[in-house]
Amino acid sequence: MNNLDPITLEVVTEGLISVVREMRATVFLTARSVAIYEARDFSCGLFDAKGQVVAQSEDIGSHVVPLPWSVESSLKLFGDDLSPGDVIVMNDPYLGGTHLNDVTLIYPVFHEGKLVFFPAVREHWADVGGSVPGSMSGSASEIYQEGIRIPPVKLLEKGKINEAAMEILLSNMRVRDERIGDFNSGLAACRTAERRLRELIKRYDIDVLLAGVQRNLERSETRMRAQIAKLPDGEYFYEDYLETFGPAPEYRLEPLLLPLRLTVEGDELTADFTGAAEQAPAPVNSTLAVTAASVFITLKSVFDPTQALNHGSFRPVSIIAPKGTIVNVTHPAPAGSHGEIRKRVIATMLGALSHACPELSSADIHRTSFHNLIGGVDSVTGKEFVHYEWSSGGNGAFLEADGPSSMAAIDWGDLRTVQSAEVMETRYPLRVQWTRQAMNSGGAGHTRGGLGTRRALQLTHGQAQYSLLSDGAVVPPFGILGGESAAPVGSYIHEDGKDRPFPTPGKVGGHPMQEGDIIVLQSAGGGGYGDPLTRDPEAVLEDVVEGYVSVEQAKESYGVIVHNGHIDHDATLHQRGQQLDQRHTVRLAGPATGSLYEDIGRGRKRVACLHPDDAAAINVAHDQMMELVGSNGAPIRAWVRIESTARVGHLELDARGYEILRVAPDQEIQIRPLFRPQLS
Repeated sequence: MNNLDPITLEVVTEGLISVVREMRATVFLTARSVAIYEARDFSCGLFDAKGQVVAQSEDIGSHVVPLPWSVESSLKLFGDDLSPGDVIVMNDPYLGGTHLNDVTLIYPVFHEGKLVFFPAVREHWADVGGSVPGSMSGSASEIYQEGIRIPPVKLLEKGKINEAAMEILLSNMRVRDERIGDFNSGLAACRTAERRLRELIKRYDIDVLLAGVQRNLERSETRMRAQIAKLPDGEYFYEDYLETFGPAPEYRLEPLLLPLRLTVEGDELTADFTGAAEQAPAPVNSTLAVTAASVFITLKSVFDPTQALNHGSFRPVSIIAPKGTIVNVTHPAPAGSHGEIRKRVIATMLGALSHACPELSSADIHRTSFHNLIGGVDSVTGKEFVHYEWSSGGNGAFLEADGPSSMAAIDWGDLRTVQSAEVMETRYPLRVQWTRQAMNSGGAGHTRGGLGTRRALQLTHGQAQYSLLSDGAVVPPFGILGGESAAPVGSYIHEDGKDRPFPTPGKVGGHPMQEGDIIVLQSAGGGGYGDPLTRDPEAVLEDVVEGYVSVEQAKESYGVIVHNGHIDHDATLHQRGQQLDQRHTVRLAGPATGSLYEDIGRGRKRVACLHPDDAAAINVAHDQMMELVGSNGAPIRAWVRIESTARVGHLELDARGYEILRVAPDQEIQIRPLFRPQLS
């Protein structure tokens, strides 16, 4: 089949993609969960006999890209013990899953007795048991609290369902009828794929079909290698944090360090997460499959966004993620934070690539998948309910344009990010009080970061529990090339006209709700790109008119003076000059001989020692977060230590800090406090 002509290759490739699209249509039409049929929190994919993804459509990358690990685990377990009519079900994160809610059906397809394809469906089941309705708890300390863990098991064998196994699963999950409906929708999609694959085999012959698969994988690999080869060889670094908290009553932040060393050699790339924090008994961990998928998603989105995704794009990329860490979790630690690790890995990739290819990179996206869950028993109907909400945040700004607001990020495919109030209010005892984009939540820059979403949900009757599993409530999304940070995640109890934050920001497990209680959700914004003082004043005025930026923030971040809907150009010129002069720089000293990291509980954080005069110049207090801003790339975040013995106008930096900022000793850099906008 080496002489497969280009037209046949394209027809075969699109034919396989159309199989996946029809799988998706089947799920849409038959699923029972709002999260699936309305919000589209599911994905379909087609895999070859080796477990390589060969076709997807508009699916969620965070579902499809980790799926090869699930297929591989199933193949290892069952080996040759697979037959037509078998259906494998699994959700085990430790064996290639994402989190327990993502239940996967894997369906082997045979031709003339030979295994040729695996259609697979990964659906977010709104509940899989565990300690709280919705299964994702911000206070989980072990995986058993996150639901029932399903290793690869044949739920159907030669077409016959294992009733006992099904009953075990359903007896450990809430809202039984929805779970049955979701399973049947996934099964129907796989059977649809089998029918369409047999039609393609009959039309083109199996050898032509498999040759087309192989050639398509090869050309995707070629495209990715060509893009990597354009990058300057070398090592690029970044570091970020996951958030966890110490015990009551202080609930002290214990940030978990996530460093990245990105190595480019010719047409190959290695992402090395050695040094990542040890896994924690808290919902801040995820799996190797999720970590690797996050690297692949970033590279695919940055370098080859217009072509369909398949396994060939992954071949030039290697991942190093030590076992027992937050990026390669092992039993029995919680693994529910796949959306948080995924977006943090994407963030470190963007931070590193902002030096390698700033013209292709964006600023940081909205830090978290922001899993909000409200569930209980409806006092009117007497039935269980679980509502799963993930109000989307802002995306990072980039060279050509502002970041999209309240929109799916690169790892979310066509996931619906503003869920229907009408559907929610007819299915659950909830009322959407209001939904709006959060003014001032996008990071300021030459191009502005996208805005986050604010939403208020009220329990209309009965009792319920609210849980939140998220991150980025303390450490906000970063800007690049001088762009400012965006607003962080927030979640509040609305009482007496005020929003009262939870004591552990971003992490809530089973907070009791009574009739009339209101929860306010705030997703994060996207970071800014480039110097805010260079943004076109007319663009700032438009942001003010549209309600994206307040008049006060236009002055504070952009140096633009707006009066009565018009720009005061003379005052703006003066204001910008004044703000430029007020930027505080320090001269770098070092590299430091000792560590510039401080251990705190399970966490570890970078500290920056400032003389009191330098701290006063940027208006920061002890243990407040600040940014070290180089002339390029992304900033370093650090916690302030005010010491009278420090040299005025100087800052000691360690070797890794120099590597991240790509600067040298004795250079000057800007220091500034982390931006905290006034949202509305």
